[in-house]
Amino acid sequence: MRPEASADPDLLEQVRRAAALVAERSTSVRLRPDRVGPYADSLLAEGVRSPDPADDGATDGPWTAGGDDPEQVAGRVLALDAVNFGSGWHPVVRKRLGASGARSMANGLAAWLGDEEGVTAGRLARLDTDTAHMLFDQPHDGGPVDELMGLFTVALNDLGQVVLDDHGGSFVAMVDAAGGSAASMAALLVEMPFFRDVSTYDDMEVPLLKRAQIVSADLHRAFGGVGPGRFDDLDRLTAFADNLVPHVLRVDGVLVYDDELLDRIDAGELLVAGSPEEVEIRALGVHAVECLRSALADRGHDVPSWHLDQVLWLRGGGPRYKAQPRHRARSVFY
Repeated sequence: MRPEASADPDLLEQVRRAAALVAERSTSVRLRPDRVGPYADSLLAEGVRSPDPADDGATDGPWTAGGDDPEQVAGRVLALDAVNFGSGWHPVVRKRLGASGARSMANGLAAWLGDEEGVTAGRLARLDTDTAHMLFDQPHDGGPVDELMGLFTVALNDLGQVVLDDHGGSFVAMVDAAGGSAASMAALLVEMPFFRDVSTYDDMEVPLLKRAQIVSADLHRAFGGVGPGRFDDLDRLTAFADNLVPHVLRVDGVLVYDDELLDRIDAGELLVAGSPEEVEIRALGVHAVECLRSALADRGHDVPSWHLDQVLWLRGGGPRYKAQPRHRARSVFY
């Protein structure tokens, strides 16, 4: 069931179906159906609603550094999402004062791409690991930090080379090739190995495609839903399978982890990327958001999964969620 690089919107349905099948078979993580309705009610009580298209407008973010030329903005979004992974390494990376690991990495790349040279496909394709260490402000350690900088270099090289080879060196042309479809955008991106987020679970392949999907949402936010930020099927995106949204849902009682798994996470043990329990956590996060979306629809509110993901991800920055460890795995997918 490997997702094919085509405009077939079933690519996104493959993610939904696979997540639901994992939820049926899961042994270490389970959804509490009795908690879905009350949790949906609590979200409505907090004012969660479907985003109003009339409120669309380019939002602040790391992609705003360096001006508002469409080519530069599209390039920064794509480059930032190309390295939107590494949470398993964040405990050992050097962080900027007051910033998380993810924000430290994003700010370093944004500053580099926002200089006078700007973002070009050639610049990404030529990036070397020494430059990666410099722009992300990371020391050479002969270990995990060097490993992450090497992976970031490969990810940015791959993006730059694909844009050069297939899209005439233009990031906007790459976005345009998706034809205003988030499903097609994801299909273009999974041609690059680090975007091909597919795990094997039991006897099936499970596509979760976190970063291949989040690109369209980030372009939408960066461009205010117009031009390169317009995707007519944005509401078909799933939640973006990472390690924070499932953690929020677990802390809030929508998901339950078995004691052995929870003990390992609390002890700071790294899970193996692609292991059954790691796939279950991510897939159950996606499935739980789909269940919440359905419950909200039953209450008269069509809240897209990608918007619910953002709500829960932002919630995860609160003290209650930071006080408890979340799972970590060294993966190029989140």
